[in-house]
Amino acid sequence: MKFFIDTADVAEIRELAATGLVDGITTNPSLVAKTGRDFLEVVAEICDIVPGPVSAEVTATDHETMLTEGRKLAAIAPNVAVKVPLTPDGLKTCKVLSDAGTEVNVTLCFSAAQALLAAKAGATYISPFVGRLDDIGIDGLELISDIVEIYDAYPTIDTQVLVASVRGPAHVIEAAKMGAHVATIPPGVLKAMFNHPLTDKGLSAFLADWAKTGQSIL
Repeated sequence: MKFFIDTADVAEIRELAATGLVDGITTNPSLVAKTGRDFLEVVAEICDIVPGPVSAEVTATDHETMLTEGRKLAAIAPNVAVKVPLTPDGLKTCKVLSDAGTEVNVTLCFSAAQALLAAKAGATYISPFVGRLDDIGIDGLELISDIVEIYDAYPTIDTQVLVASVRGPAHVIEAAKMGAHVATIPPGVLKAMFNHPLTDKGLSAFLADWAKTGQSIL
């Protein structure tokens, strides 16, 4: 499974990219707004830090304007993936951009039927929002399972399942078990994946035993 980080915080991206665990970045207008910076400048800077796909979202809702915005975003850097909403105009835009060789991330997916439409429109990624479904009492991970099953049934479908709205490590692990291709993870969730009390306990014991020897590797 590939790990994308769901943030527009450049400092946080630099820190996490240094671990070698980051395969890409997803942003959206809300995340960029939190930075208080120019949207296009932020996207360009992130593209310089992370060689993998950087999803940058259009803000228009009609096809013609979405297409113009998408082309402008794609021109920022070769690793930009244009993010469009799962609407008729969004999928129309997806088709044009993907036919031109631009990676497209179709976002705000909440059903397997929508995911099938996105795949037929040539989406590079489909972003089902598991956490938001959980919030209204629907099992978001069941949607991941359904989409993976459908895509796997058709070898000609190249669209990757990008698990979004991740709320904790359990979402990542369960989605990985189902065969999802990508999870886009908030920085705090990725950091939480490092943690286990037995790791901390074991490290403390090793360090205590080493201290007793009075030795130093350096």
